[in-house]
Amino acid sequence: MESFFHTLKAELVHHRQYDTRADAQRDIFTFIEGFYNWTRLHSAIGYTSPIEMELKAA
Repeated sequence: MESFFHTLKAELVHHRQYDTRADAQRDIFTFIEGFYNWTRLHSAIGYTSPIEMELKAA
């Protein structure tokens, strides 16, 4: 979890100013669901993205 939060802060939060909590929540959700979970390379699966791993397994 520490690695995830470091990535979230380093790649997203520290580069932005949010006017409202809702803006921050929307941006963080988009980061997690749109980038982190699907396209970001993950070391635990051989530095491939989860979508690539799913396509290889299918």
